[in-house]
Amino acid sequence: MAINTKRLNVTEFDFDEVKDNLKVFLSGQTEFTDYDFEGSGMNALLDVLAYNTHYLGFNANMLANEMFLDSASLRSSVVSHAKTLGYIPNSARAAVATVNIILNTTSVTSATMPAGTIFNSSVNGTDYQFVTADSVTSSNTGSSIPFLSVNIYEGTFVTTRYSVDSTDADQRFLIPNRRADTSTLKVVVQNSSSDSTSTTFTQATDITQVTAASDVYFLQEVENGKFEVYFGDGVIGTALSDGNIIILTYAVSNTTAANGASIFKSNAGIASVSDVSVEVVDVANGGSEPETITSIKYNAPLDYASQGRCVTTEDYKVYAKKLYANAQSIQVFGGENGSFDSSLGVVSAAEYGKVFISIVTTTGLNLTASEKKQLVADFAKYTVASITPVIVDPDTTFLILNVSFKYNSNRTSLDLSQLESEVVSAITSYDTNNLGEFEKLFRHSQVTRLIDDAQDSILSNTTNVTLGKFFTPTTTAATSYYIYFNNALYNPHSGHNASAGGILSSTGFFISGDTTNEHYLDDNGAGIVRLYYIQSGERVYVDTTAGTINYATGAVFIESLYITTISDVDGVASTQVRLTVIPNSKDIVPVRNQILELDLTNSTVTGQVDTVAVGDGSAGGTYTTNTSHSTPSGY
Repeated sequence: MAINTKRLNVTEFDFDEVKDNLKVFLSGQTEFTDYDFEGSGMNALLDVLAYNTHYLGFNANMLANEMFLDSASLRSSVVSHAKTLGYIPNSARAAVATVNIILNTTSVTSATMPAGTIFNSSVNGTDYQFVTADSVTSSNTGSSIPFLSVNIYEGTFVTTRYSVDSTDADQRFLIPNRRADTSTLKVVVQNSSSDSTSTTFTQATDITQVTAASDVYFLQEVENGKFEVYFGDGVIGTALSDGNIIILTYAVSNTTAANGASIFKSNAGIASVSDVSVEVVDVANGGSEPETITSIKYNAPLDYASQGRCVTTEDYKVYAKKLYANAQSIQVFGGENGSFDSSLGVVSAAEYGKVFISIVTTTGLNLTASEKKQLVADFAKYTVASITPVIVDPDTTFLILNVSFKYNSNRTSLDLSQLESEVVSAITSYDTNNLGEFEKLFRHSQVTRLIDDAQDSILSNTTNVTLGKFFTPTTTAATSYYIYFNNALYNPHSGHNASAGGILSSTGFFISGDTTNEHYLDDNGAGIVRLYYIQSGERVYVDTTAGTINYATGAVFIESLYITTISDVDGVASTQVRLTVIPNSKDIVPVRNQILELDLTNSTVTGQVDTVAVGDGSAGGTYTTNTSHSTPSGY
């Protein structure tokens, strides 16, 4: 089709194409017929015009992007769009510890521990300050005054004051620090500098419940990641008057830095008592950075869709993230899909009327008892009356890989150990990018493909998978244990591998009545777990019916075993025993609150030259990060 040179093409925004379009347009004019643009001063003017057009097009495109939540890249734009959906991003969060504070005294009958009482702790050699948020009063119990289950917050409680002045059109009530924890914010309005009468305002969360007389405040994130407090207009919420004094109190923290603090000391005496003991109920946890742009984009529409209530599992996921900012991955399943029992764990049996919530934290630690209790309490305002939320810990299953690969030595300058390191890097990357969160499957073919692609000289590999799980024994009494792998286990026929211990193995431990022999567990290939020790290289079975193993479901039951001492695991002192089994399929599927992770410590990588490819018999080698195992049968 012929080009109309009399009309300028305005559909291109690339610099070179814009300039070419200008040349074509000018060449079509009688004044510039056969004009040499490249060899004249006109070329510089065309460059300026093309650059100007390019900049305008780019700016218009960026402006258009910022108009939509999905495409916006500036935090201010994302926060503004989220505000129209009624979503308030999470601020920074202070680490919180729960402690019992004991004043050891017989001479004081009661005492008040004031808000702002300071306690000191240390994490990785760095000192941190923790403070109380509220005043607490307690009485003497005989020899001490206990303050039980007190929350202490890392950081400093700061007070910011404003005097209301309606003549100042630009007046705003800002929280000036980006590391302020808005969950600790307290807003008090004093009548005036001469009238100390004050009213505590609460944050408005449901506009339908706010009247003209409601003492509420509203919160929003503004520029530079700071937060602004604003108030009603007399129609929706109480309006403030000139001369009112607004008092904002909040904690300013070091966010994640103090997570894990576990030893606390009183900074000084409390209520004239100098002998102060601090017992830790829950270590410091929950410190987090402000919510990210990505998280706001994801959560704001879902929060709007939930309409302030939790009905579906997706609703619970949204509010779990909102209520617990330190969540990395969240899994929610209804009682129709499983249940939780403190003695059995998470099982497939239905329990209607409950929803089970499991959270992987950014710190890698399970939620403390206090955090679980607080989260359930926070959910109360969003759940429907017939549903009870239950917080359960994530259940980690470890995958131990045994990798054997062949390579063509003529196609690489790397030696065997370097090739093996490349393979280790490949499977480590797979673990980081594909596992460690709920509903993330282990795909055997993906791993073998990554190993083949780890280096050009690698021709093939054989990768076998073993599953590992830990359980924590009770060392003071005989106890039964339930361990769920939730995947079918390898059992081609009844009695498979019975003489060599079946497919089940464990790390070592000692039992009541025998402090000499280190004991282990295996199975007889017919669904029975056995207890044995090693003597002169042979297995001596002390209990041939120590439990059961269900090969179809992957459930292991150990019946009434009195473990007194636990052997080292992987050469390190441990409080847990590890069980390992061989799965029926090399693809591993997590269910409910189960998470898969690679056990890189016990995984092995073996490489050898492919003699068919190179025509010789070069020897191979083995790479492993830990060759010392507590189990006599190995993995």
